[in-house]
Amino acid sequence: MKKKIVVLSGAGMSAESGISTFRDAGGLWENYDVMQVAHIDSWQTNRDLMLKFYNERRKQLASVEPHEGHKIIAELEADFEVVVVTQNVDNLHERAGSSNVIHLHGELTKACSSKDKECVVDIGYNEIHPGDQAADGSQLRPFIVWFGEAVPEIERAAFEVSQADILIIVGTSMQVYPAAGLIHYARRGIPIYLIDPAEVNVPARVEVIRKTAGAGLALLKEKLVP
Repeated sequence: MKKKIVVLSGAGMSAESGISTFRDAGGLWENYDVMQVAHIDSWQTNRDLMLKFYNERRKQLASVEPHEGHKIIAELEADFEVVVVTQNVDNLHERAGSSNVIHLHGELTKACSSKDKECVVDIGYNEIHPGDQAADGSQLRPFIVWFGEAVPEIERAAFEVSQADILIIVGTSMQVYPAAGLIHYARRGIPIYLIDPAEVNVPARVEVIRKTAGAGLALLKEKLVP
């Protein structure tokens, strides 16, 4: 029976492929007010701006490729059961070959009804325009978990972490809740690795690899796969 690896990935994972992040210098925070493009309340007042913002994100996503780190995570499936829990809304893990990905914050390449988030359609990299309707007649919206909304996949993610034999955290400082709380579901005594080029405060049980996502995962793969 294969051991189970759960990977928790965040914005730093996608940044290595060229996707802008909100928090880094020169990131999206500087060009947009986050509350205007990422809060559910703004959907009523800034709908056109929000559609434009996510159309831009989708266009950008179509222009980038998974990097070596994404591919290494997919390759680990040859020796382990691997579940990826990502805070990212891109599809780079899937494009690299990962077969079991949980998206905590939604998916850019999908749209849903404004009335029912379970009414979901795949749109690929296409734009959503004002007036585009879901099957129930409501305005289509990005299939994204905005501030002010519940995170429906968090319980599934917590369960997967609780079943892990190895936990890998990459591209996230685990400071934003509820995702930050997932580490507490890990069983006592299992190996936990955090890959981050910056200095981060983590519990003593966490082994830190001070590398970028791709370089750190390459080192870790050598350690995990004989």
